[in-house]
Amino acid sequence: MTVGARDLEPARSARELYGTELHRQRQLARMSLDRLSEVVNYSKTHLHGVETAERLPLPPISEKLDVAFGTGELFQGLWGVVKREHTPRRFDHCLELEARAARIQAYGSTLVPGLLQAGGYMRALFRRGNPTASPDEINSLVADRLSRQEVLRGDTPPDYWAILDEAVLRRSVGGPAAMREQLAALLPLVDTPRATIQVIPFEVGEYGGMNGTIILLTLPDNSTTVYQEGGGIGETFDDRETVTRRLRDYDRMKACALSPEESAALIEAAMEKFKPCEPPQT
Repeated sequence: MTVGARDLEPARSARELYGTELHRQRQLARMSLDRLSEVVNYSKTHLHGVETAERLPLPPISEKLDVAFGTGELFQGLWGVVKREHTPRRFDHCLELEARAARIQAYGSTLVPGLLQAGGYMRALFRRGNPTASPDEINSLVADRLSRQEVLRGDTPPDYWAILDEAVLRRSVGGPAAMREQLAALLPLVDTPRATIQVIPFEVGEYGGMNGTIILLTLPDNSTTVYQEGGGIGETFDDRETVTRRLRDYDRMKACALSPEESAALIEAAMEKFKPCEPPQT
């Protein structure tokens, strides 16, 4: 059940303090969420999430709220407190949207996006990222990620588009067998009625947005949320400015990328590097 703004406990966390103050200021101003959405140029859904402490009040929303309510630097100061507080659920919101999305567009600069990862590949990543985890814990993480991939195989799968840097194909993750399995798993999804994979080759050189991970999640109501990750830290954004900029970046990446047919050929060529060694002749 979703927590309402009135159910928050300001002393429990900085996020709840922020949400409580947002609700209080909005009531003092006699301003609806619809009206506040128009004033600060953030969606009503996002504002409700901040007010109920379910979403982070990422910049520049605090500055815009201070201007809207004439509160000086109140919300900017509260954001400083929120920022220092541990926020482990940043990716959870992305997962929730992923399950409901009508269109998913992903970009990977160094790793295969989660929805395309094969078992051996993701197992190697989980082992590296969780060196003290038990085999059962790793198995659970793998099972969770594999269950996420069911979204692409359901009765009404989203339109899925992935752009990969060539480095994703060349970097060995989990050893030759795992990489060959992973690259082979990409090929059937390169060009289907509901999925497209393109590769940006090394020869392109630098291009816009080439760092980290980007996922663009568009819901049936045509609203889009951006998930960005770099250095192990991820954030979600749904303000119009950020979404517009990232959609434009993604379109430019498509323009830099090979066609699906050429991308498949490059994936097949990369697989050759990970072929099993021939046993020595006796």
